[in-house]
Amino acid sequence: MANESKFTPDWTEKPPAKNSYRSVFKWGSPSEFKHPSNEWYHMLKEEFGLTDKNFKKPQFEGNEKVSLDQKITLSPKTIKGFEEIVGKKNTAVDDYSRVRYSHGKTVDEAIDLRHRIIRHAPDLVLHPKNKKDVQKIVALCHDQKIPLYVYGGGSSVTWGLSTPQGGVMLVMSTHMNKLLSINELNQTAVVQPGMLGPAYEQALNDAPKLYNTTHAYTCGHFPQSFEYSSVGGWVVTLGSGQASTYYGDAYDIVFSQEYVTPAGSFKTLEYPGTATGPKLNDIMKGSEGAFGVLVEVTMKIFRHMPGNRQRFAYMFPSWRNAVNASREMIQSEFGKPAVFRISDAEETEVGLKLFGIHGTPVDTVVTLRGYKPMKRCLCMGTCEGEKGYAKHVKEQIAKVCKKYGAMSLTGFTAGLWEKTRFKEPYMREDLMDYGIIIDTVESGVTWDNLQRLHEGVRKYIKSRPQTICMTHASHFYPQGTNLYFIFIMKMVDLKEYRKFHDGIIEAILKNGGSISHHHGVGKLFSKFMDGHLGQEQMTVLRALKRHFDPHNIMCPGGHLGLDL
Repeated sequence: MANESKFTPDWTEKPPAKNSYRSVFKWGSPSEFKHPSNEWYHMLKEEFGLTDKNFKKPQFEGNEKVSLDQKITLSPKTIKGFEEIVGKKNTAVDDYSRVRYSHGKTVDEAIDLRHRIIRHAPDLVLHPKNKKDVQKIVALCHDQKIPLYVYGGGSSVTWGLSTPQGGVMLVMSTHMNKLLSINELNQTAVVQPGMLGPAYEQALNDAPKLYNTTHAYTCGHFPQSFEYSSVGGWVVTLGSGQASTYYGDAYDIVFSQEYVTPAGSFKTLEYPGTATGPKLNDIMKGSEGAFGVLVEVTMKIFRHMPGNRQRFAYMFPSWRNAVNASREMIQSEFGKPAVFRISDAEETEVGLKLFGIHGTPVDTVVTLRGYKPMKRCLCMGTCEGEKGYAKHVKEQIAKVCKKYGAMSLTGFTAGLWEKTRFKEPYMREDLMDYGIIIDTVESGVTWDNLQRLHEGVRKYIKSRPQTICMTHASHFYPQGTNLYFIFIMKMVDLKEYRKFHDGIIEAILKNGGSISHHHGVGKLFSKFMDGHLGQEQMTVLRALKRHFDPHNIMCPGGHLGLDL
């Protein structure tokens, strides 16, 4: 037993083999890794009835070279036509390109690829150089009724990149990935849709040097997929960043968009406010490529003042106290935090184990002061903006937390989380290597339904034996928040997993939540759209689809539920 307790799995530190299945499904950078802590490892063994023997050798690594047996259905003449538009070097028909650019990061896709199963692949992958290329490609696809799909950063967790009808995949991040200009007077930036988060943020931070601006800027949008998601992807999937409580969701940050659709091209007008009827700019947000291709976007930007950031963390005695305190903070109008998160009791305990705090003197002190395990709830966040404002908001948060019986943990915990906040998903590969699934589902909810949703969904997930369920809220509004459910379970066959996952969505709808808060819809949640939005709203969306895309070439096969 002594030897077994010291055992640590040989978590992989090797980048995926070139052109391998693993290089397609691995999260994030090929050369970066984040491993479970020793506390997590022991928790997983205990929860799932495993021993060190189960972790001696990885079961499903997926380092085999991608091989595809799906024949290309486009004629050589048609492929030649696309080559004439983008050039031969920007046209790919090889197995690896066809698989890489048609898969995202859902658990389903990872399970399939680990077993060398490829359900769908495009016939052709194109890397457009500019807007004119996109216009010609869309026109050719429309004329010949060729399905057309769009790839940004590849971080979709909704089957958003699946190509059930073959056709062409348009990769925006290869060439159309630049910050074109900054209008400091309007405080906006014109960006190409394929620019990834880190490059965009760095360019804004360096704006005084690169664009001769007076101030440095920030995008204000930092989803957990930040490192490998694109600006265009944020917009068309209605994403939400970790600092959204202050800066707003992607929906709020978009100022103007330019699209190429089968029906024609257009750019929405740039006004901070108008009274000229329903705004097409709003209609196109969240369209997920089903109406057309986003080729340029004007984004609101914000002054970058990292030196003014104020961090805080509190431990609440209960989830109800944490929720009530959060609502009071957001509705009191003293200002808003940027990052703000509350974890329920189970996530709090799992989080303390993840960060190596569980069982330490700090944990002991917190427990002795009455914050009991599996009842206490962690809260943490940051305040940003002008120095006096950030300090004021932090002080007001402290007053509310004290009112609801919370104990201050100082800003250390938030700082610890900040350092690894984009790395947590990397653990997915470690766990799946040894037959353990970790996945997420999230939902928007009003305050009056929050407790019902939390209890109802947790009841369903925990009804499955040996299933860990962590929940947090991380995007706050005066009218409500979101609930983000993370569940961990021993790997099952895909059919059983899909049935369980669908059951979670049904529990969400039954208890008053939305089917998605910021991950989008894709094809994964499409079958729930009619029941969720209702016939009249879906009829309107389908009418828009018919106008913009009369031949149904844009992301066909159930995307957004528009052509089911």
